[in-house]
Amino acid sequence: MKIRGDKPAVLLLLLVFPFCAVYAQTGPAGPRDLFDQVLRAHVTDGRVDYPAIKRDPRFSGYLAALRETDADALATRQEKLAFWINAYNALAIKGILDGLSPASLFGRLKYFKLAKYDAGGKHINLYDLEREVIIPFGDPRIHFAIVCASRSCPKLRSEAYAAGRLDEQLNDNARGFINDAARNRFDVENKTAALSRIFDWFDDDFEQQAGSVQRYLGEYLEDPAAREAADRENFRIHYLKYDWNLNGIAPD
Repeated sequence: MKIRGDKPAVLLLLLVFPFCAVYAQTGPAGPRDLFDQVLRAHVTDGRVDYPAIKRDPRFSGYLAALRETDADALATRQEKLAFWINAYNALAIKGILDGLSPASLFGRLKYFKLAKYDAGGKHINLYDLEREVIIPFGDPRIHFAIVCASRSCPKLRSEAYAAGRLDEQLNDNARGFINDAARNRFDVENKTAALSRIFDWFDDDFEQQAGSVQRYLGEYLEDPAAREAADRENFRIHYLKYDWNLNGIAPD
C-alpha cells in the first residue's frame, strides 16, 4: 500500500507501529505478561541486562500499560499488591535506563525522590511508592521483592509477580534473601549476626509482624541452630555496608 501525502494515515501508522512490534514478539499478552516476558528474557539469577531491556519494545509497552491502569479498580488485595511490586521494579529499571543511578548520595536523591513516574493512577516517585503505597499493605516480605537496581538489594526475579502465586513468590524471596550469605551471615558459636541494612531501615515492619527482627528471621532461617538462636534473640547484630553499585550490565 502506498501513502502519498496522507498525513492522518501516516500518523496512524506511527502510533500503531510500537504496539504492533510488541504484539509480533509476544502475541496477545496482558500488561503483566509483557513484563514477565521481559524479565524472563533479560534477568538471570538477579543479574539484569539493562541494554537488552532498553531495546525490548515489550518493556515500553508495559510502561505504557502502567500509565493506563487504574490500580484502585483491581479486584483483590493480591492483585493490587502484585501490580505495585511489578510497577516499582519496572520503574526502578526505567530510572537506570533514563541515566539515573543510586550509586552516590546525590544520585540516590535524584533516583528515589526527584524522578517521578505515572503508574496505576498516580504520579509518584520510588520513595513514596514504597512507603506510601506498598508498605501500607502490611507485608514485610515486600522488602525482599522490590528491587532498586543495586547489588545489595534482593535479587530481581526472572518473572513478574502474579496475584495467584504471590504468597509463594514472596515466601521464596524471603527464604532466599535471609539465607543468602552474601546478604546475611549468622555465627551461632559466637552469637553474632551480620545483617542486611534492610533489617535496620525497616525494623518496625519486621517487629510488628514477629515481635522482633530476630524472631522474624527465625521464621525463614534454614539452619536449625541459627533458627533456634534467632527465636531466642541470642544474636548480637551489626549491619553490613550496603552496596549501591548496579545489579547488572550498565545501559549503553
